[in-house]
Amino acid sequence: MNLHQERIRQVKNMIETLYRSEIGNLELINSGKVRDIYAVDDEHMLIVTSDRLSAFDVILPDPIPGKGAVLTALSNFWFARTQHLVGNHLCDKKLEDVLSESDTRLLQGRAIVVRKLNPLPVEAIVRGYLIGSGWKDYQNSGAVCGIKLPQGLQQAQKLPETIYTPSSKAEIGEHDENISFDKTIELLGREMAEKVRELSLKIYQEAAEYALQRGIIIADTKMEFGTDENGELFLIDELLTPDSSRFWPADSYQIGISPVSFDKQYVRDYLETLDWDKKEPGPKLPEEVINNTAAKYREAQERLTK
Repeated sequence: MNLHQERIRQVKNMIETLYRSEIGNLELINSGKVRDIYAVDDEHMLIVTSDRLSAFDVILPDPIPGKGAVLTALSNFWFARTQHLVGNHLCDKKLEDVLSESDTRLLQGRAIVVRKLNPLPVEAIVRGYLIGSGWKDYQNSGAVCGIKLPQGLQQAQKLPETIYTPSSKAEIGEHDENISFDKTIELLGREMAEKVRELSLKIYQEAAEYALQRGIIIADTKMEFGTDENGELFLIDELLTPDSSRFWPADSYQIGISPVSFDKQYVRDYLETLDWDKKEPGPKLPEEVINNTAAKYREAQERLTK
């Protein structure tokens, strides 16, 4: 049995998958594409990371076993590694401080208590390689999100310089829209917009260098920020996970093709083969795609954190 097959076996042996959480003693204040958020008190929230998977901004009907635990562990790992650059929403409260014994047992490893912060209306996207919508944009215009690039670049090629391409936040079922940096200044003010851009680029650069030492290329990533009552900036939501980033194995990376990945690009590629309009409802996934996706997420976690 090879390592990939062993990861699939481990995933199959997991007792629980969680598609949607139900916590009786806490108020559900938001259920997103992946996360369920509950009110704890005036200053704290509980975030439950489910095994739901979204692609093309549509929540698919099949959970990916163990995915929520992988995303939680990786986010917490990166929050700790970036603490010297910017604070984050993690706090000292434990699950057992806010949940019953049975709910604590069920949600251990996939739920965290966090500070309640004010999310910024901008998603901070950093691109180090030419792939995905950026590649399509470049083919059509020679630019990515309005940023002009040199001619002759190929698919999956490393960009001459890492670029920051923010987007607006969309409601569930809607598509995020790329926006200009000038638009982020309108939304956030110049000082905050520049700070978010600077921090996003620094975090990506440090994380990309670290990951490459462990055989993973971080092609691009999305970050989210929030502020406290004093206007201080913090990282929130998730950070550098297979849901919010493209992770490629460095040993098989080639310019000119869409690389294999440790993230949900594998699912996107499968969905592109279907006759589906990328609208609700999402199609069911074959067992092979589910198992392979779970194994890929798990491998990304193992490579980066062990």
